[in-house]
Amino acid sequence: MATSFKKTNVAVPRVVKDKVTPDGVYWKKLQAPVTVKEYGAITSIDFCPVKPHNFAVTNSMRVQIYSGEDSQLLGTVSRFKDVAYSGSYRRDGKLLVAGTEDKLIKLFNPGTRSLLRTFEGHTGPVHTTKFLEDQFRIISGSNDKTVRVWDIPTEKEIHVYQEHQDYIRSSVASQSSQDIFITGAYDHTVKLWDARVESSVLTVNHGFPVESVLMFPNGGIFFSAGGNVVKVWDALAGGKLLATLCNHHKTVTSLCFCSNYERFMSASLDKHVKVYDVATYQVVHTLNYSGPILSHAVSPDDQLLVVGMTDKMLSIQRRKQETEPKPQTNVSNKRRRGQSHLVKTFVPSKTDSIVALKKREILAPYDRHLKSFNHTRALDVAIHPRIAKKSPEVTVGVMQELIRRGHIETALSGRDDASLSCVLTFIHKNLSNPAFMCTLMDVFNLVLDIYGISELMNSGPLVTLLLKIKELVNTEVKLMTSVQEVMGSLDLLFAVSDSQAVSSVFNSKPSLGETAENSYNHSEPMLGVESEGVNSGGVLSLEGKSLLDALGVLAKQQSAVNVAL
Repeated sequence: MATSFKKTNVAVPRVVKDKVTPDGVYWKKLQAPVTVKEYGAITSIDFCPVKPHNFAVTNSMRVQIYSGEDSQLLGTVSRFKDVAYSGSYRRDGKLLVAGTEDKLIKLFNPGTRSLLRTFEGHTGPVHTTKFLEDQFRIISGSNDKTVRVWDIPTEKEIHVYQEHQDYIRSSVASQSSQDIFITGAYDHTVKLWDARVESSVLTVNHGFPVESVLMFPNGGIFFSAGGNVVKVWDALAGGKLLATLCNHHKTVTSLCFCSNYERFMSASLDKHVKVYDVATYQVVHTLNYSGPILSHAVSPDDQLLVVGMTDKMLSIQRRKQETEPKPQTNVSNKRRRGQSHLVKTFVPSKTDSIVALKKREILAPYDRHLKSFNHTRALDVAIHPRIAKKSPEVTVGVMQELIRRGHIETALSGRDDASLSCVLTFIHKNLSNPAFMCTLMDVFNLVLDIYGISELMNSGPLVTLLLKIKELVNTEVKLMTSVQEVMGSLDLLFAVSDSQAVSSVFNSKPSLGETAENSYNHSEPMLGVESEGVNSGGVLSLEGKSLLDALGVLAKQQSAVNVAL
């Protein structure tokens, strides 16, 4: 039995659509975001743990309280004389604490928004404040490099920890212990504290200034974010590094849990929020926003996602409510208009053999001609402007198939000036593409061999196209020469730097090779070739290599073309 016809393989693969995943479907159920313009960059967002899960948004000199039911503004806590930071709810939702730029910590009643306590003692701006699990103590971190523990009823300072060497920007309290908490600072360290002792019990080095920390409810595993990296640590194993996640390309500013602690999220200045699986630490979904993100949070019931950005914009997205499907009416017993019989639905039994109906394969016009061995007509369809302009890879794919079959000369023969003009115009427009260059040069040489230079020069439009192709070939060869000069210069510089690097192992003084390497790393692009074409190793990128191979063919054929024309 004859095999089925194989469709033409195009030169450039089509873009494959993203695979639909359960996480993608889940997060795409969020409604269109409601955006609110705040008074300043939104540095902190915190949800109330109890229903209706109101959320506090800290920006400028105020903390805005929004309703978790309809996302409307309920009130503003504005008892600040300077910029406010880290507005956080207590576990029962009855108290709200925030730090200030003027070195104070203030405690509020979120319902009445009245000031209850003021804690004084820090000598620098207080950027992070949280309640400990016992609900009667507060932890704070400041630019004065100290971590402090406060007693709420007496407003007294219980502990002062001075182990951090730089600004403290984040903290989180354990939900499984009344005394355990974590802080992260710009000295690249994350420290685990126990309020019953006078020093930290665990220190890990994140490697970048730490912007955010996060801890599982059981306290065994915690996360740190800073730079473009998120790291996962095992506290029970003495601070063992479990995973390093480098999925952002700018600073990660915020971390939070979602989906009942089965997922966690990271937000970054690269305008992306990424969702991770806690079991594999793989990204399962990505959300995009209009501006760099400073803070974000998800409500405990997963119904609200709130994102705060540097451009003062607050994005609020609510999950769509799933409606119950309407019951289907039974139409089997209803009579159709104009028919006397009942509508019945055929249901196959278990003993019936079901044969799938094979659908007829629909081929593109050029594939239909190739299937019927009409090679000239297939090339005519492929070089038509409707296909050649929109999908040049299809035209090149047809040419490659004709070359493979050995009928490219037959398809190019017997053409008039108009048809040849279409072929030469396509060659001129796409010859500079490295993916098409070799195939198009072969086709161009066949045109010259079949029709001869003398006959082609008798036609005015064809002469113009031939001269344009000649000029393009010369330009590409000049570019190839420049690329080779740059590569020779790079090889020389790297050879010098490598030889000097070996000698620098035995000499303490800086070598000439290091100076040459440093000067090269900061120099301007050479010979008019952009620096993006060369990677950090000094080797041309993949696209540059393909261009090099293709232009090698041009260099060999340039002399023959110049002599012929």
